[in-house]
Order: sequence, then C-alpha cells, then structure tokens
Amino acid sequence: MDIPMGEIAAFAVGLAASGVVAGLLAGLFGIGGGAIFVPVFYPVLGLLGVDEAVRMHVAVGSSLAIIVPTSLRSFRAHYERGAVDIALLRSFVVAVPAGVVLASLVAAHVSSGGLRAIFAGIATLVALRLVFGREHWRLGDTIPGNPVRSLVGAAIGFLSALMGVGGGVMNNTFMTLFGRPIHQAVATSSGVGVLISIPGLIGYVWAGWGAPGLPVASTGYVNWIAVILMIPITLLVAPFGVRIAHALDKRTLEKAFGVFMLMVAARFVWTLL
Repeated sequence: MDIPMGEIAAFAVGLAASGVVAGLLAGLFGIGGGAIFVPVFYPVLGLLGVDEAVRMHVAVGSSLAIIVPTSLRSFRAHYERGAVDIALLRSFVVAVPAGVVLASLVAAHVSSGGLRAIFAGIATLVALRLVFGREHWRLGDTIPGNPVRSLVGAAIGFLSALMGVGGGVMNNTFMTLFGRPIHQAVATSSGVGVLISIPGLIGYVWAGWGAPGLPVASTGYVNWIAVILMIPITLLVAPFGVRIAHALDKRTLEKAFGVFMLMVAARFVWTLL
C-alpha cells in the first residue's frame, strides 16, 4: 500500500486518540468502546485500501477483540467496588453468548452494506434512547425472570455482536427500566461486555476464516495490528472512566454520546447511498 508516512502517522494518532476516548467510555458507560472503534476503523481501513467487501466486518471483529481486555479490566474495577449484580450476570452466562454465536453466523453471510445498515439502525435506536430517555421511566420494579430474561440477554448479545459493541447501553436500559440504580447497571454492563467480547472474538475469527481481501495480519475478521495498537491505550484509561462513573451525574454525557451516535448512524447511511 503506497501511502505517505505522514498519512499513516495521522491515522495512528487518530486511532490512539479514539482509544483514549473509548477506554474512558468503557469505564464510564460500560459500553466497551466499540461504538467509537467501529466508526473510526471503517474509514481508516478504507484509506488503507482494504477491500470494501470485508472492511466493515474487520472493523466490527477487531472492535470486539479490543473489548476483551477492556471489558475485563472495567469489570474487575467495578467488581472491586461491589457494584456488580453477580446474580443477574450469572443468569446471562448462556443467553448472551448464544446471541453472540447467532450474530457470528449472520456476519458470515451478510454483506458489508448489510452490516453497515444494521449498525446504523441499532445506533439510531440507542441514540434516541440516550437523548430522550429519562431515568424515571419504568416498566417494573423487579427484573423479570426466565424466559423473558434469557430472551433479553440473547437479544443484547446478538445486536451487540453485530455492532461490535460491549452491550452496555442496551443492558443499562434493561436494568434501569426495571428499577435498578444506574451505577449498578453500568457496573454489571462491564461484565456483560466480557460475555459478548470473548465469544464475539472467536465468532468473527471463524466467520472470516479464509475470506478474500483481508488486510495483512488478520485472522478471519480480526486485524491484530489494530488490536495491538489499541489495547494498551484502552487498558490504561478504562479505570479512569470507572472513577468518573462513580462520581459524576452522566445525563449530559449521555445526551452528548447520543448525538455522537446519531452522527455515526447518519454517516453509515450516507455510505449506503
């Protein structure tokens, strides 16, 4: 790839900056940072000449790989504070990975345009919830048991794996709609990110195994250059996000993140036109 060193350096700086933001968001919202990584990776991979047919898949798969250590570190920090609902997390141990496996099967057959459309659609719904949602909204005072809980867990795993995100916003919404404190929801979401990212990494390696047009240093739809570059940054800053999460009213930040997600969704829609 004949790209000037100045442009490559600019890409690296952009990825590093996104890693700082994503790591903070991982701890702050329990989202794993994928909502930042995917929209950054997609255009960068395009500028580096990666085939359009696999570009979005690699962006999503690499994002899930990066989320593995980020979510583990975030979960540990929240767990040490005693904020995680371990009982709820255990009830998701089968359902969430099952949804991720199903998403991997879909990813193996869906086109790049289809994956972008899915990302844009889910991102729009998430953004609307962040911008217009209210903490006092309730569907009940107790989180429902099975089969509803398992179905919700599977849906969180499925939709998150298709987007390359850790499922934080979706799980936060689920828990707070049934009366759980936002800080407990955020802490538990970091554990949900672990349940999504590990099987998601394996699934996207399998889904893209032997696919033509993959960039150098890729195993399936996971590019290890991007992963190795981003992991140290996200690991370093994620605990700072956790500290902020336990000390800050996040409503303004939620609105800002919702607006960002709307902009990301609009950009992906534009690429489909």
